[in-house]
Amino acid sequence: MKTTIEIQNLKCGGCAHTISTKIGSVSGIDHVLVALETNEISFEYQSEADLLAAKQKLKLLGYPEVDAANSLITKAKSFVSCATGKIANHDT
Repeated sequence: MKTTIEIQNLKCGGCAHTISTKIGSVSGIDHVLVALETNEISFEYQSEADLLAAKQKLKLLGYPEVDAANSLITKAKSFVSCATGKIANHDT
């Protein structure tokens, strides 16, 4: 199955790199694409449990769904994930 989720706090290529890497490592998740222009992430998943795991991972990284709460702590996590993604992307 395939889904597209609109997320919050997506700022740059560093964010996109972190999201692609971390969500792509979730069991049952494949073909992760991040669209900076629309703040969306698309991916294929095997089961509803895999989809829920990916959504939870997004929230833990600081990129909750648009309709979810977006606390100051969540925003701060997104900046850390962004910086990590920039560093990792720079090294490759």
